[in-house]
Amino acid sequence: MGSAKTLTEQILKFGVVGFAAFLVDYGVLMLLSQLFGMNAVLASGISFVVSCTFNYLASMRYVFRHREDMPRQREFTIFVVLSVVGLAINELIMWAGTAMAGESALAVTITKVIATAVVMVWNFLSRKRWLDADR
Repeated sequence: MGSAKTLTEQILKFGVVGFAAFLVDYGVLMLLSQLFGMNAVLASGISFVVSCTFNYLASMRYVFRHREDMPRQREFTIFVVLSVVGLAINELIMWAGTAMAGESALAVTITKVIATAVVMVWNFLSRKRWLDADR
Protein backbone atom coordinates (compact mmCIF):
# COMPACT_ATOMS: atom_id res chain seq x y z
CA MET A 1 0.00 0.00 0.00
CA GLY A 2 2.97 2.37 0.38
CA SER A 3 4.09 4.70 3.11
CA ALA A 4 1.82 6.85 5.25
CA LYS A 5 3.19 9.95 3.47
CA THR A 6 2.37 8.46 0.06
CA LEU A 7 -1.13 7.52 1.21
CA THR A 8 -1.69 11.01 2.66
CA GLU A 9 -0.57 12.59 -0.62
CA GLN A 10 -2.90 10.26 -2.51
CA ILE A 11 -5.85 11.19 -0.26
CA LEU A 12 -5.13 14.90 -0.73
CA LYS A 13 -4.97 14.50 -4.52
CA PHE A 14 -8.22 12.52 -4.33
CA GLY A 15 -9.82 15.45 -2.49
CA VAL A 16 -8.65 17.99 -5.08
CA VAL A 17 -9.87 15.84 -7.99
CA GLY A 18 -13.17 15.24 -6.17
CA PHE A 19 -13.67 18.96 -5.61
CA ALA A 20 -12.91 19.68 -9.27
CA ALA A 21 -15.38 16.94 -10.29
CA PHE A 22 -18.01 18.55 -8.05
CA LEU A 23 -17.42 21.89 -9.80
CA VAL A 24 -17.83 20.20 -13.19
CA ASP A 25 -21.01 18.44 -12.00
CA TYR A 26 -22.50 21.61 -10.53
CA GLY A 27 -21.41 23.77 -13.47
CA VAL A 28 -22.94 21.47 -16.08
CA LEU A 29 -26.11 21.14 -13.96
CA MET A 30 -26.51 24.91 -13.70
CA LEU A 31 -25.60 25.50 -17.35
CA LEU A 32 -28.16 23.00 -18.62
CA SER A 33 -30.96 23.70 -16.14
CA GLN A 34 -30.67 27.45 -15.67
CA LEU A 35 -29.17 28.73 -18.90
CA PHE A 36 -30.77 26.29 -21.34
CA GLY A 37 -33.95 25.59 -19.34
CA MET A 38 -33.51 21.80 -19.30
CA ASN A 39 -35.41 19.75 -16.74
CA ALA A 40 -33.28 19.67 -13.56
CA VAL A 41 -33.48 15.89 -13.15
CA LEU A 42 -32.38 15.26 -16.72
CA ALA A 43 -29.68 17.94 -16.40
CA SER A 44 -28.50 16.30 -13.16
CA GLY A 45 -28.18 12.94 -14.90
CA ILE A 46 -26.16 14.47 -17.71
CA SER A 47 -23.98 16.42 -15.30
CA PHE A 48 -23.35 13.22 -13.30
CA VAL A 49 -22.12 11.42 -16.44
CA VAL A 50 -19.90 14.34 -17.49
CA SER A 51 -18.52 14.67 -13.95
CA CYS A 52 -17.97 10.93 -13.62
CA THR A 53 -16.01 10.88 -16.90
CA PHE A 54 -13.91 13.86 -15.79
CA ASN A 55 -13.38 12.24 -12.39
CA TYR A 56 -12.25 8.99 -14.00
CA LEU A 57 -9.75 10.70 -16.29
CA ALA A 58 -8.34 12.93 -13.53
CA SER A 59 -8.31 10.19 -10.86
CA MET A 60 -6.51 7.69 -13.03
CA ARG A 61 -4.00 10.33 -14.12
CA TYR A 62 -3.28 12.08 -10.80
CA VAL A 63 -4.49 9.86 -7.95
CA PHE A 64 -4.35 6.16 -8.81
CA ARG A 65 -1.99 4.14 -10.99
CA HIS A 66 -3.41 2.09 -13.84
CA ARG A 67 -3.31 -1.67 -13.29
CA GLU A 68 -1.48 -3.24 -16.20
CA ASP A 69 -3.61 -6.40 -15.85
CA MET A 70 -6.82 -4.47 -16.57
CA PRO A 71 -7.96 -3.03 -19.92
CA ARG A 72 -8.98 0.66 -19.83
CA GLN A 73 -12.55 -0.15 -20.87
CA ARG A 74 -12.96 -2.53 -17.93
CA GLU A 75 -11.28 0.00 -15.62
CA PHE A 76 -13.76 2.70 -16.71
CA THR A 77 -16.71 0.32 -16.31
CA ILE A 78 -15.63 -0.56 -12.76
CA PHE A 79 -15.12 3.14 -12.01
CA VAL A 80 -18.65 3.94 -13.19
CA VAL A 81 -20.18 1.03 -11.23
CA LEU A 82 -18.36 2.15 -8.07
CA SER A 83 -19.57 5.72 -8.70
CA VAL A 84 -23.17 4.56 -9.12
CA VAL A 85 -22.89 2.65 -5.82
CA GLY A 86 -21.62 5.90 -4.27
CA LEU A 87 -24.60 7.73 -5.75
CA ALA A 88 -26.95 5.12 -4.26
CA ILE A 89 -25.27 5.50 -0.83
CA ASN A 90 -25.68 9.28 -1.13
CA GLU A 91 -29.36 8.97 -2.02
CA LEU A 92 -30.02 6.50 0.82
CA ILE A 93 -28.36 8.78 3.39
CA MET A 94 -30.19 11.83 2.01
CA TRP A 95 -33.51 9.96 2.18
CA ALA A 96 -32.90 8.68 5.74
CA GLY A 97 -31.49 11.97 7.00
CA THR A 98 -34.33 14.10 5.67
CA ALA A 99 -36.89 11.55 6.85
CA MET A 100 -35.50 11.84 10.38
CA ALA A 101 -34.49 15.51 10.53
CA GLY A 102 -36.81 17.16 8.01
CA GLU A 103 -36.07 19.25 4.97
CA SER A 104 -35.06 22.57 6.47
CA ALA A 105 -31.94 24.13 4.96
CA LEU A 106 -29.95 23.18 8.06
CA ALA A 107 -31.18 19.57 8.09
CA VAL A 108 -30.51 19.11 4.38
CA THR A 109 -27.06 20.70 4.69
CA ILE A 110 -26.06 18.52 7.66
CA THR A 111 -27.40 15.41 5.94
CA LYS A 112 -25.54 16.27 2.73
CA VAL A 113 -22.28 16.80 4.61
CA ILE A 114 -22.66 13.38 6.25
CA ALA A 115 -23.57 11.75 2.93
CA THR A 116 -20.62 13.40 1.19
CA ALA A 117 -18.19 12.22 3.89
CA VAL A 118 -19.46 8.63 3.75
CA VAL A 119 -19.43 8.53 -0.06
CA MET A 120 -15.95 10.07 -0.15
CA VAL A 121 -14.65 7.25 2.04
CA TRP A 122 -16.47 4.67 -0.10
CA ASN A 123 -15.11 6.16 -3.33
CA PHE A 124 -11.51 6.26 -2.13
CA LEU A 125 -11.45 2.81 -0.54
CA SER A 126 -13.31 1.08 -3.37
CA ARG A 127 -11.19 2.69 -6.09
CA LYS A 128 -8.03 1.98 -4.14
CA ARG A 129 -9.08 -1.67 -3.79
CA TRP A 130 -10.31 -2.37 -7.32
CA LEU A 131 -8.50 0.09 -9.55
CA ASP A 132 -5.16 1.16 -8.06
CA ALA A 133 -2.00 -0.70 -9.03
CA ASP A 134 -0.51 0.24 -5.64
CA ARG A 135 -3.33 -1.24 -3.59
